[in-house]
Amino acid sequence: MKTTRKIGVMTALLVSLAFASQAQTSTQSTPPSNKQEFRLSVGPEAGIPIGQFHDSYNWFLGGSVQGELPIAKNFYVIANAGYNNFFVKDGVLPNQDIRTIPVKAGLKYFFIPNFLYVSAEAGASFLLDKSDLLADKSTNFVYAPSVGVLLKLAPKNYLDIGVRFQGNGSFYDNGTYGNFLGLRVAYTFGM
Repeated sequence: MKTTRKIGVMTALLVSLAFASQAQTSTQSTPPSNKQEFRLSVGPEAGIPIGQFHDSYNWFLGGSVQGELPIAKNFYVIANAGYNNFFVKDGVLPNQDIRTIPVKAGLKYFFIPNFLYVSAEAGASFLLDKSDLLADKSTNFVYAPSVGVLLKLAPKNYLDIGVRFQGNGSFYDNGTYGNFLGLRVAYTFGM
């Protein structure tokens, strides 16, 4: 529960900073740009497993690379690939972290142009340590709705802060799902 509280406080702090930063940048004399551009982002991810997945794993840490291609006003097609390491709790057998490579594609829509967005992704997660975990499958289905803010740091430079729920299928026949809540903070640059 303490981990959940820490992530909640951290998320609230980041969102508050995001709104404060946006308020300061919008008071400048130049109007905000609504120009859409291809964007590439890279950043760390962290979060907590939820549901039955939390019974065996404490938290996860990883990173991802994401490309965003504009297709219509405020709409982007996104492609994301990363690495996640879920840290096993003491006393759980097999005593092995889960390491995955999620690959997803989806859509991102900005409700407030170049600032507040929602996105939805789907794809596959590849298990790197199937034999160590005695898993039945090495791939599962993944879906991830998220909400976030894009903060302009400089021309064509942004900080993307997003919170997501990610649903993962099971790597075991008749096993439990590996769902989690995650936070991604990424440096984004336009091209």
